Amino acid sequence: MKASRLAAAGVLAASAVVVLSSPAFAHVSVQPEGTAAKGGYAVVDFKVPNERDDTATTKFEVAFPADHPLASAMPEPMDGWDIKVTRSKLAKPVEMHGEKIDEAVSRITWTAKNGGVAPGFFQKFPVSVGALPEDTDQLTFKALQTYSDKEVVRWIEVQQKGQAEPEHPAPVLTLSAASADGAHGTAAEDASDGSGTAGNTAAGTTASGSHGSDTTARVLGVVGILVGALGVAYGVFAGRRRGDG
Repeated sequence: MKASRLAAAGVLAASAVVVLSSPAFAHVSVQPEGTAAKGGYAVVDFKVPNERDDTATTKFEVAFPADHPLASAMPEPMDGWDIKVTRSKLAKPVEMHGEKIDEAVSRITWTAKNGGVAPGFFQKFPVSVGALPEDTDQLTFKALQTYSDKEVVRWIEVQQKGQAEPEHPAPVLTLSAASADGAHGTAAEDASDGSGTAGNTAAGTTASGSHGSDTTARVLGVVGILVGALGVAYGVFAGRRRGDG
């Protein structure tokens, strides 16, 4: 009887660890295919997981940063999705590569024509962006995720330095240093015009590898916690058996 109770306690403890750990896997995020170098162009993927058990994600909206406007943002065509790019006039024109820019992309909206992102799946929304700013290390994109039951999850909370991660953090794109020879994001530019098949494949492999390593590390961490919890339960059981004897 005692063994059964202890085993059940161990399983409950392990389950609690999994439940508490799993949300870290389910944030909306943005990652470059390859690198996103300052001053250059890149293809970035907005990764949208479906966190619900019985409703699909039918709409996804990304607000582009107004403090560092991007003159160019070209989404990749996607089967099953209508895509709308919204451009807005800038309150103050900015200079990019010697050219005055008075408008920039302010929002991209993807709306499912049928189905959307089903429960238990995720979808990548690729966009070619540029020119990337040279005076910041990261770009913050606030996003809205709408489900088929009309629920809207707002991924708009900005991470504050020294504080815990918010419940619904806004996706953040980290920018790398510009290359010494001034060749910014050539692989991404080739991919965006449809002529860089090899470059796009290589970039995709790099991105997949980094995501896979990150996921593997998290899974191994959760497994380690589970094993530890079960070990504690077994130790308590063994101690009680010796005490009873």
